[in-house]
Amino acid sequence: MKLFVQIPCLNEENTLASVIDSIPKQIDGIDEIEILVINDGSTDRTVEVAKEHGVRHFVHHTTNMGLARSFRDGVDYALLHGADIVVNTDGDNQYPQAHIAELVQPILRKEAEIVIGD
Repeated sequence: MKLFVQIPCLNEENTLASVIDSIPKQIDGIDEIEILVINDGSTDRTVEVAKEHGVRHFVHHTTNMGLARSFRDGVDYALLHGADIVVNTDGDNQYPQAHIAELVQPILRKEAEIVIGD
């Protein structure tokens, strides 16, 4: 199983490192965890920070397209690159990435096709 964690970003250079560093590196039942940054027209060092923290997957919008478009473009990219599961988080660190392992469990157990955290 391949998991993509997608992070839409608009000028998130100050918080992005914390987000990336808090994404689990291993999850039982997941063979690969990839991080995808959707650069939604950032004018700061968002992309550089992502690269400094090992991110290899990017979608770039030259101008701000909004969150819905970023999520859609990220899902398209992830599926094209072999994702079995896609998790959405945010570049401003408002969601606890430590719960990603728990969030995907119903999918891994084949009890759900979609899980939404609250």
